[in-house]
Amino acid sequence: MCNEDDTVTQATLEEDWKLVQMSGSIPDSETTGSDMEWQESYRFFEDGNFLKSRETEGSVVELTGTYSFNEDPRSLELTYGEESEIIGSCQSDLKENLFFSSNDVLSSTWNQCDGPSLDYKKI
Repeated sequence: MCNEDDTVTQATLEEDWKLVQMSGSIPDSETTGSDMEWQESYRFFEDGNFLKSRETEGSVVELTGTYSFNEDPRSLELTYGEESEIIGSCQSDLKENLFFSSNDVLSSTWNQCDGPSLDYKKI
């Protein structure tokens, strides 16, 4: 059963999302813009597919996969079609989790296992 928040979240998701802030476990280690270790974005499509792109030192890696909402409609599970170093996950599988920390910010759960905290905004 869908409620109003599900509809808003689905409609909100179908945009391009760009990495805007990265931080590590060290206090005050936030970086933004060109100071970040890499540039990254997601593009979500209405058909349940997505494209993730990461640029590091002039090299671009792109991956595709499918996404679905978890039980909590503000939480997403992304499933990739192949292994890659750009999958930000606590598990060693092809899955990645994101959540809406606000209506216009998607955040990674990678920081729950010593990965960086990553925040994405709609562009």
